Amino acid sequence: MINYLFVKYPFVSRINLGVLFFSLAIISTGIIEKVYTYKKYFPFTGMIFLLLATWFLYKIDRKNLSELGLKFSIRNYKFLFLGFIIGIFALYLANILKTLLTGQTININELFKVELAFLGLYYILPNVVVEELLYRGYLFKKVINKTNIIIANIIFSMLFMLVHVLDTKILSSLGAIIMMSVTIPIGHLLFATALLKSKTLLFPIGLHIGNNMSTKHLITEIQNEQSLLYKTGTGSFDTWPSFIAFVLVWNGFYLLLTYIIWKWPIKPSTD
Repeated sequence: MINYLFVKYPFVSRINLGVLFFSLAIISTGIIEKVYTYKKYFPFTGMIFLLLATWFLYKIDRKNLSELGLKFSIRNYKFLFLGFIIGIFALYLANILKTLLTGQTININELFKVELAFLGLYYILPNVVVEELLYRGYLFKKVINKTNIIIANIIFSMLFMLVHVLDTKILSSLGAIIMMSVTIPIGHLLFATALLKSKTLLFPIGLHIGNNMSTKHLITEIQNEQSLLYKTGTGSFDTWPSFIAFVLVWNGFYLLLTYIIWKWPIKPSTD
């Protein structure tokens, strides 16, 4: 019966199986980490489970993780490093644009402790890999193959946005809802373009890690021991038109970066 469904309805059956496997991976991770409370020291359980689920799904398709460019090669790991650098400096430049609009000042933080940044990377890495596997992984590629890139990007950008917006802190602020509702789908578009252009998920993983590292450990709105730089000044907007202008400028910058990556003449893999 199961084989019949796989043959008769290959797309629907694999989408359902993918959702099932990923759900089990996330639920199992939550249960295990709650029982054994070791996440503080080893935050990689969810990442490992999702990698195994993805590997098994491709095995059912008689393929392997090379479909996502997750194989050991110098080319792929160059993209991981390149994405990391681009992600860091892209957010830094976007913050420069914000300071020009708000009149804030960027300062060097004398309290910064570099070991906290490395510790942050340790926790950021598995979370980023989990998100990339969920929103730019097996299911994303399946939907592209069945429909097209545009439809797949619409579906997964909305899912990616909802998981970030449906948060108590975000929902308590209309400005935050607007900002996240625009920024997160464009973030998905950037990561998806990096994947499709480079043929390896390591490129968006690098971009994503660089972005998150920059947000928490390169430049922050307040001075703390975790960030190399911090901003002074209110950074707030007195009117809705000024806020909307900021949203457009910030996201316009990331759309430009996405366009540059899409037009970048990356050589195809020869591995």
